[in-house]
Order: sequence, then structure tokens, then C-alpha cells
Amino acid sequence: MEKQDYKNHVRYYIPHHFILYPFLLASTVASTVCIFKYPKDILVWIAITIIFILIGLFSFMVRQHYALVNQNRIVRLELRLRYYQLTHKRLEEIESKLTFKQLAALRFASDEELPSLIEKSLAENLSPGKIKRSIKNWIPDEMRV
Repeated sequence: MEKQDYKNHVRYYIPHHFILYPFLLASTVASTVCIFKYPKDILVWIAITIIFILIGLFSFMVRQHYALVNQNRIVRLELRLRYYQLTHKRLEEIESKLTFKQLAALRFASDEELPSLIEKSLAENLSPGKIKRSIKNWIPDEMRV
């Protein structure tokens, strides 16, 4: 893999940036032109134009999904780091026994509570709601998307 620097740090997602968005832009422009070019079929061309615009908006919203997936990875990594700092053990060894929702709930636990609450969650298979209700000293996550 090429060493990353300023010249090559931008990352493009080829299907979106070079196929879908140019196609949608061209199609939207073409269908808008057809609204004026074919006045007899104006409603059809307006509908087609609206459909292209909606497809563009929905595909743009996929970016939010990407952010949430990335954020979930960060939550997992933060929890791994905290667990290691507190116990000097790797969370990965037991992480597969917990769902992501359980792990996400555990991130609200204070450092004092986290190791024992993880053990309790494993032993009793606590739901995310029960994990959150078990927390005595809540650590807020005010940066969640």
C-alpha cells in the first residue's frame, strides 16, 4: 500500500463518487430539460426528476450509515482500551460472548464498575437495559452521533 500523505489522503468510493452521483446528476438535468422540451408529458418528467432527486438524497444519507458503523467500531475500541487499562487483560478474549448492544451499554459504566459489570453481564447474560440500570456511576457519552 502506498504511503499516505497530503497528495493521496482523500479517499473516494468509486461506485458513489464516479458512477452513481454523476449518473444521477446527468439524469436529473436531462429529466429537468425534458420537462420544458415535452410539455405534454410534464407530469411524467416532473415525477422522474423527483425520483432522481430522491435517489440522490437517499444515497447521500448512506453516508450517515457509514458514520454510525465507524462510530460503533470506535466504541468497541474505546471499551477494549479501558478494559485493558483497568484489568491488564484483553477484552477480545471475552468480547465475542457479548453483543454489540451489551458492549455499547457497558461503555457508560465508571472505571470502578466496568470489570465487575462485564463479568456479571457474561455470567447472567444481562440485556443492554439491565446493564444500564445496574450502573451506579454513569459516564455520559455526549459525543454520540
